[in-house]
Amino acid sequence: MSPCPISQGNASCESSSSKCRSCVRRETGRTGMEVQELGKQLWKCNDMCAAEATASLLQVEENFSACLARMDALIFKPLLQSEPSDQKGKENFKLFLLLNDQFQALWNLTEENYRIVKQKCSTSESFCIQDIYIVWKGDLFLSLYIQYFVTFANYVVVHGFEHATKSKSEAWKHHKTVLKQFLTDFTTETSMSLALYTVLHKPIRDHVEQYILLLNKLNEVLQEGSEKDIVTSAVKEYVKLKSFISQVLDEACFTKTLWKSLGYKFTDMLCVPERRLLEDSKNLPISASTNRSDRILLFDDVLVLIQGNSFQSFDLKLVWVDETCREKSAPGPYGLRIITPEETFVLSAKDPQMKAVWQWKLNQAIRQALNGKRDFPLWGKTGEGTEPSSCRFFTYVFRLESKFKNASYEGEWHWGKPHGKGTLKWRDGRNHVGDFKEGLEHGFGICLVPRRSEDRYDCYKCHWYEGKMRGYGICEYGNDMVYKGYFKDDVRQGFGILENFSAEHPFKYTGQWENDKKNGYGVWEDKDRGERYIGTWLDDHRHGQGIVVTQSGVCYQRTFHADKMVGSGILLLEDDSVYEGNFTQDLTFVGKGKLSFANGFILEGTFTNKSGQGLQTQGILNTSNEQLDERITKAQLGLKEFPVEKRWKGIYDQFLEFIHSGCKEEMEESFTGFHIQTSKELRKSQEYLFCQRGTEDVSWKTEDILEELVQHHELGSLQSYLEKALKSSLHPLGKLLKALTIAFQATYSGIGANRHLLTMAQEEVKYYAKKIWEFYQGLLHLALEQKGQLPAKCVDGEVSDQKAYSVVLPLILPCFYPELFMLYMLYHEREDDLYCQGIVDLSLFPDIKLLEFLDVQKHLWPLKDLTLTTNQRRSLIKDKCFLSATECLQKLITTVDPREKLLILQKTYEEIESTVSRVVEKDYKLPMDDLLPLLMYVVSRAKIQHLGAEIHLIRDLMDPTNQGGLYDFLLTALESCYEHIQRMRLHQRENCHVTRTS
Repeated sequence: MSPCPISQGNASCESSSSKCRSCVRRETGRTGMEVQELGKQLWKCNDMCAAEATASLLQVEENFSACLARMDALIFKPLLQSEPSDQKGKENFKLFLLLNDQFQALWNLTEENYRIVKQKCSTSESFCIQDIYIVWKGDLFLSLYIQYFVTFANYVVVHGFEHATKSKSEAWKHHKTVLKQFLTDFTTETSMSLALYTVLHKPIRDHVEQYILLLNKLNEVLQEGSEKDIVTSAVKEYVKLKSFISQVLDEACFTKTLWKSLGYKFTDMLCVPERRLLEDSKNLPISASTNRSDRILLFDDVLVLIQGNSFQSFDLKLVWVDETCREKSAPGPYGLRIITPEETFVLSAKDPQMKAVWQWKLNQAIRQALNGKRDFPLWGKTGEGTEPSSCRFFTYVFRLESKFKNASYEGEWHWGKPHGKGTLKWRDGRNHVGDFKEGLEHGFGICLVPRRSEDRYDCYKCHWYEGKMRGYGICEYGNDMVYKGYFKDDVRQGFGILENFSAEHPFKYTGQWENDKKNGYGVWEDKDRGERYIGTWLDDHRHGQGIVVTQSGVCYQRTFHADKMVGSGILLLEDDSVYEGNFTQDLTFVGKGKLSFANGFILEGTFTNKSGQGLQTQGILNTSNEQLDERITKAQLGLKEFPVEKRWKGIYDQFLEFIHSGCKEEMEESFTGFHIQTSKELRKSQEYLFCQRGTEDVSWKTEDILEELVQHHELGSLQSYLEKALKSSLHPLGKLLKALTIAFQATYSGIGANRHLLTMAQEEVKYYAKKIWEFYQGLLHLALEQKGQLPAKCVDGEVSDQKAYSVVLPLILPCFYPELFMLYMLYHEREDDLYCQGIVDLSLFPDIKLLEFLDVQKHLWPLKDLTLTTNQRRSLIKDKCFLSATECLQKLITTVDPREKLLILQKTYEEIESTVSRVVEKDYKLPMDDLLPLLMYVVSRAKIQHLGAEIHLIRDLMDPTNQGGLYDFLLTALESCYEHIQRMRLHQRENCHVTRTS
């Protein structure tokens, strides 16, 4: 209802006339005296004075109140004294009780209005508009009248008066004669039920017309102003009420007639008091397609199609009307397509006028059903003629055969299909919460699937595409397993990680999936056995070439067939021995084989292992070679068997698919999601996509990424941009790097830290840099295309690789450095041990003795740096010469970037040269003969652990453009010092050995 016309949206007036005047003062700005004067003038017009108007209103309310009293005494009270015993009668009796309540409220309001008017007439106070109860309490009057006639219509629809007049109560029989006399005052109907129907609505309806008449007369004599506007507004509301009452009664009679014409079966199932018939195809002909119905009924809440002895009903809240129907199956050209969640059919009219009426009535009925209330009046201008929204929120249970059969869907709809956010629930416990598009799961969703054998669920938090899982997701299985990876067509497909967290046989698989099974290259870690398998898979079995690394340091490469080892293989033992041949699962030698010892001896023959007798062999032991063979002790596995370009193909394929899609933002999380490692993070990332953007210096929204890519042409600018992008978990390149980091760690960390895998790991890191550079080029190419610019011509592979190694590799190396450097340390462990022992020996020398031992020319000795304290001899001072160069070289271990390590080495060289120049008091360029002893002195004083690992890492991963230049020269000089220190220690060992033997 509209607000009180007097208060006009402010706080409603109270019942006292004084507060009503306050309301007027607030609205008009007039003083109390002005309001009183206005009240006196309101009625001073030609045919109507204040006293006459008051008397007219008083007389109307007095007569109406008396009429209501007689209706209460002669109709309501007798009918309420006896409750029927049959079910139908009980339902109607409850409805009559509600009608009585509405009647009593209406009667009480009338009595109150009569009392106020009578009080005003008996006093000498001036009379004003605000004292007219039906105006300033208009919303209350309208509300009670509407409620009464709606309940009255409900009673009419269910044939309430017919049932009531059949009452057998004594009270009813006693009042029947008096009642008939009362009824004759209002109607000539001989039927008691029709007479009751007339009496219980006609006096009330007539009373509304009297209100309209009085207000219209008042309005005619008022001068222009706010008071006239108030009365005009009230008149309009009462006119709407009059129209509403007429329409409500017409609809009730129309619906009542329908229930009489239908059989008991249809009436019992369709008839409810609140339901109204709006249109009938018998009155306004229209037919459904394919002759699926004999009759079409439009109610205010459902659309019903009757065919023979059966019917179909469609809730209007889930009915869409498409006027653009052009189906050939329609009998005529004037069709309306009716769309519901599970069915679509056509209503065909004979002419455009009938089509227009049905279309209008359908749309208005649907709109009102969606609003949850009828218009006021029902079919007036307030309906606004607007079409119902095509987007809705509703609950529906699917009945027909489909993937959603028996599922309840609660959520958003669009043209008959789930579209937007929603929840699906099945009776068997399955449910899906997430995004839908055109009737299918599409976007991010969470799906729970109960396990049959136990009271647990599999929980899929995944991306969906056209009804099937596709893209990145996390599945938490009910058996304590968790899968993080990619899906396609509802199965695991592409790169993924499966981990078993149960205490019984815990494991972790990282690798390729196909058709829901492990297929292709992958890494399996058996946490019980302390083993890691690196190799190929087929249908969930180890199949093809594979490398097994154990926790004890043993490593072997074999061919597998359905999880069983076949043929010969290579077994690398922890004592540096190498066995080539056949061996069992527990690493026992069997059959023909060759065992190469670390000291160079070779045993070749046939091996057997009998119970209780240990390992036995028949063959030849070759002792001619007593030197350590690095080809044996440092053999590298997997290089030919697993080409680097075929490893982790699943990761690259997903990123390529993302680029080929045009880098659509809604697909980014789907195709590059490994920056998310928990299901909680995954759900949050979908609800708040790019939520961390505010904490970063750069916006990583897809369109912003493509826009910014084209702005970085200079090398320095490009490096800065790529550094930020690769560090961000929101940039596609950063997400790709995260996935590669996970794959690398799964292979080479922990158990996988074995020196025989160094070259595999080193190749992999370089290839990562190459692929990231390629994907950067792909993004740049797409960005230029979207801006209408021609991409630059493709450079050759050599130039591209050079860019990858010089620009990308230093940026990504920190992600892989811990595992990679550990492999370098293990690979060069023997050399570093000799070097460290040599450093320990050299550290015993004082500075002067060490310079002398290393054959540093005396005129280059910085003796002035040897400051003496009391009782200190110069020959005993240590760690003072070339101190700045020593401290500079010690910074080598503080960075992981080969470029920065080379810069430190250059700075060390400059510090040595600067110190020498200061000593000789002139610019001095060190020749190689002078540089090596001085650099060896600095290296011995810097005492860098694992210097061999550092040197070889720099050599393997430095920018190829530095080869042959100053950096290459200095690195070679450092390597020479490192090897010389090793040889010094080795010679010392040999001398000691000779001394002992002699």
